[in-house]
Amino acid sequence: MKKINIITLGCSKNIVDSERLAMQLQQGGYLLLHNSPQPARITIINTCGFINDAKEEAIDTILQCVQAKQRGEIEQLFVMGCLVQRYADALRKEIPEVDEYFGVNSFAAILQQLNAAQRDALHTQRLISTPQHYAYLKVAEGCNWHCGYCAIPLIRGKYVSTPLPDLLQEATSLAGQGVRELMLVAQDLTYYGLDLYHKRSIAPLVHSLSQIEGIEWLRLHYGYPTQFPRDLIDEMHDNPKVCKYLDIPFQHINDGVLQRMQRGHSQKDILNLIETLRRRCPDVALRTTLLVGYPNEDEAAFEELLRFVQDVRFERLGVFAYSEEDGTHAATHYADNVPAAEKQRRCDEVMRLQSRISAQLNEAKVGKTFRVIADRIEGKYTIARTQYDSPEVDGEVLIADTSLQAGAFYQVTITSANEFDLFGELRVEN
Repeated sequence: MKKINIITLGCSKNIVDSERLAMQLQQGGYLLLHNSPQPARITIINTCGFINDAKEEAIDTILQCVQAKQRGEIEQLFVMGCLVQRYADALRKEIPEVDEYFGVNSFAAILQQLNAAQRDALHTQRLISTPQHYAYLKVAEGCNWHCGYCAIPLIRGKYVSTPLPDLLQEATSLAGQGVRELMLVAQDLTYYGLDLYHKRSIAPLVHSLSQIEGIEWLRLHYGYPTQFPRDLIDEMHDNPKVCKYLDIPFQHINDGVLQRMQRGHSQKDILNLIETLRRRCPDVALRTTLLVGYPNEDEAAFEELLRFVQDVRFERLGVFAYSEEDGTHAATHYADNVPAAEKQRRCDEVMRLQSRISAQLNEAKVGKTFRVIADRIEGKYTIARTQYDSPEVDGEVLIADTSLQAGAFYQVTITSANEFDLFGELRVEN
């Protein structure tokens, strides 16, 4: 069997794409590897093209594989995904050593290139690359919002919801493989169903998924603040399988910046939504993403953003510096007039503030008991997570006991904490 190594870069939605392709190739007679450090004779790189850092990572990875190909370690090198969708002609010109480039949604062409038939019956099947007990579930493709800084609609097109029966079939298959935690992802979860069912249908979808035997946790990533569906808040409150966790990128709080970003909501809308979420679900952990250095973001607007972070005290927060993306509203209407050094200073200042907040919030958990899911054994610790932590991006719970089983749930009492992680011990039952 020929080996194929799929190297996946970028977001969790790319992970799902790679896993779907991997299943098709496996059924075509190939042995699939995910992100293997050892070169395979056939290598496919699934790229991200969202921001400059992601583009640089993709180019560096391509060049490293080109070098491996020149050393004879790789016979065929293919590159797919978002970066190719935007810059295929330039890539073919600048890096001709790649055998072929494919944009997004090009599975059929890739399979044809590798003499593997596309099996439509496998459209809800995946060969997962995550640990067996958790997986991502992509509920839609594309985006209908046109935020000023974002190239996703240019790359992925308009919002297309996956039919509910297909998602239930896919989730049931994942549960049958041992998945206990499903993380729902899309460019905007809360828009789900508008194109298919003419109403926001994310809450009914979440409720239906929670009925699948074996699924214990459902986690929500990438909600959009505008017209946020209140029935989803109710589902989070009422349904014990829905983690009290919401990833909702607010990007900014200053009304002028929000307007230039074309976000479709105001500071007042954001504050009202946060108040509603925390009133209805008092223990909800809110993860947000902020963007600093947007064109014409002056010091006053940035100080307003800092006060927002201080006042709201997000449980989880990430920050990015604005990078100009070809074809976006911001690139065509505004000068990129905040210096790079100033953007970095603002990023650093936000994260210093958030680090203090995170340390305080974690310290408040000491002495409390939480249900956790064990992820892996690492050294002398079992690494686990609470419902308030998503893998890869959030903190972890370290338990000095290596007898625990990955994918199993335990009750753990927190004994100490730092700004990143919690330390705990199994609760002794009387």
